[in-house]
Amino acid sequence: MQETAFCLRFGHLLPYSMSDSNTTNSTNPSTFILLGIPGLEAAHVWISIPFCTMYAIAILGNFTILFIIKMDLRLHGPMYYFLCMLAFTDLVLSTSILPKMLSIFWFNSREINFSACLTQMYFILSFFLIGSGILVAMAFDRYVAICYPLRHSTTLTNPVVAKIGLAVVLRGIMLILPYPFLARRWPYCRTNIIPNTYCEHIAVVKLACTDISVSSYYSLSVAFLVIGMDVFFIAISYTQILRAIFSLPTKDARLKTFGTCGSHLCVILAFYIPHLFAALTQRFGHNVALHLRVLMANMYVLVPPMLNPIIYGVKTQEIRDRLLQLFTQKGT
Repeated sequence: MQETAFCLRFGHLLPYSMSDSNTTNSTNPSTFILLGIPGLEAAHVWISIPFCTMYAIAILGNFTILFIIKMDLRLHGPMYYFLCMLAFTDLVLSTSILPKMLSIFWFNSREINFSACLTQMYFILSFFLIGSGILVAMAFDRYVAICYPLRHSTTLTNPVVAKIGLAVVLRGIMLILPYPFLARRWPYCRTNIIPNTYCEHIAVVKLACTDISVSSYYSLSVAFLVIGMDVFFIAISYTQILRAIFSLPTKDARLKTFGTCGSHLCVILAFYIPHLFAALTQRFGHNVALHLRVLMANMYVLVPPMLNPIIYGVKTQEIRDRLLQLFTQKGT
């Protein structure tokens, strides 16, 4: 069964013969083989350069965001607490795939332990879901700040922010737990080759020699009922925000107010659009080359962690001013 938009995507098995692939008769294989980017093996070293650059920017940028918010007491507020959570989520999400990907590209280290594969799958899925929840919380924060500014400080107190953050994390942890548990209980007797740089959920469970409808239906349910609802609540929040902005009397007031949520809107687009585009490519782009689908599967994990700190660094004046102050102090 193929999964639809907002569902973490599937990989198609390559036409290997039994003599070309590793097979196992055991319930769980000891290892899986990650091919990297099929068809572009000769260019793996060159492809690693932009991927490594994106990872370095993500690590440096998100650690910078965390450092600035920790050091500046003026930034200790709901919006920046949620931003810290998003930065941490981005760090975990990108680190879940980049080290293994680079070991494939640089050292041809394609094997991954079965348990390690399921662990990687769990971290990618759970932190993607946590990131989606954080964006909903940030949209709610902007909604209260713009539509009910006088109630913002009393509505989003530190205990409330902590409870929202805890709920978002627990939701991601609990809803994704069935993925690896279901994957572990399936018997695997087909090829153990995964045509990707990391352990995608469907790419793994499709190797099982049994009916995987339970995994497919559950992942579809999470996609539509959880991710879909997140997008719906964000859309409702920004509909109300835009209505409030356009009701302001002057153009300057409208621009200034819109600027306070512009960075968050850009982050939302950077988070969901690569994932949506990759999902649509997988669902409808049957004529798209496998290596392009694999590249898209990597982009939605790597692009948001790289772009988020850049967007907030450029569009959020408080962070930008603090960053310039740090460089100025170092320069003197």
